[in-house]
Amino acid sequence: MAKRDYYEVLGVSKSASADEIKKAYRKVAMQYHPDRNPGDKESEEKFKEAAEAYDYLSNPDKKAQYDRFGHAASGAGRGGYGGGPGGMNMEDIFSNFGDVFGDDMFGSFFGGGRQGGGGGRRQGTRGANLRIKLKMDFGEIANGANKKIKVKKHVSCTTCSGSGAKDKGSIQTCSGCGGSGQVRRVTNTFLGQMQTVTTCPTCNGEGSTITQKCGSCKGEGRVYGEETLSLDIPAGVQDGMQLSMSGRGNAGERGGPAGDLLILVEEEKHPELIRRDLDVIYLLHVSFPDAVLGTNVEVPTIDGKAKIKIPAGTQSGKIFRLKGKGFPAFQSYEKGDELVEVNVWSPTNLTHEEKDMLEKLKNSPNFKPGAEAKEDRERSFFDKIKDAFTS
Repeated sequence: MAKRDYYEVLGVSKSASADEIKKAYRKVAMQYHPDRNPGDKESEEKFKEAAEAYDYLSNPDKKAQYDRFGHAASGAGRGGYGGGPGGMNMEDIFSNFGDVFGDDMFGSFFGGGRQGGGGGRRQGTRGANLRIKLKMDFGEIANGANKKIKVKKHVSCTTCSGSGAKDKGSIQTCSGCGGSGQVRRVTNTFLGQMQTVTTCPTCNGEGSTITQKCGSCKGEGRVYGEETLSLDIPAGVQDGMQLSMSGRGNAGERGGPAGDLLILVEEEKHPELIRRDLDVIYLLHVSFPDAVLGTNVEVPTIDGKAKIKIPAGTQSGKIFRLKGKGFPAFQSYEKGDELVEVNVWSPTNLTHEEKDMLEKLKNSPNFKPGAEAKEDRERSFFDKIKDAFTS
């Protein structure tokens, strides 16, 4: 089943403002919220779908990539790449997007919030996203690559296992909320009693407090260090495309979820080939005698070398196609070609003997441009490409 457009999921246009997107997500999420639709799998999937759409459209960088590449952008909707809620569980969604509804929204409407979910006890602060640039050559882009890189970032403290406490005895249940991470308040109104639920101010919703902090991380549960990352980059990426890996960014504070790793692809120039979308172009220079008499030549490709035949009488500008020798499309079976454009090379330094030979030939009828030359002059580069694809 094809994925629905994110704008369609939230019912907004591409020109919608950040506030309009937020309001639209709130409306859809409230409609399909699990507390309003207990046991309804279809509503749960729509709730997750809305969270996935909001994850992309509320982030300016992800939104720009989605507007350009659709669901191919940054792995949108695949959970691993993309970092979206496609790889989250319900608790992750409440943790990341619960603030859209306000602290007491679910408590007021659904009788006291979600225990163990986004409305109840929560983990520490989420880590910041980490952005890196990754250079890739033509071969790596065409075939995909596993890249191992070292990055400096916040990592979980090994001394306290990310808790931020000196030892287990230093972690105590919060006295303000009894460990739930929430405090409830009942007020009398003319409509009757109204119950509201807010984040506990004593523990900031974590449900526990630390009496003695870890000496290594000073209570943060993380330290600044270095980590070696193994990145599996899919084939077909393009220069400027941004990939995202969920949970591979900076570690969060006191066991909070890690941020995402944002990978900006930088395409390295090839010494001989030129990229044009999925196709690659090679400018082949042949000598005048080879163009007249014909020859066999070897040309570079993304994956090595290939031999092609230059027929006798080949004109400058002629284009030969090597089918399937281009780039694969990102997450698709489509593949480009290599286009070899022939340029007949005219020598600039001739000996007297060579000049004499050409003088004898230049007045020959076979060496004078005929009607074919006029037709060739009137044909564009794209006409010649069309010939290469139909030949």
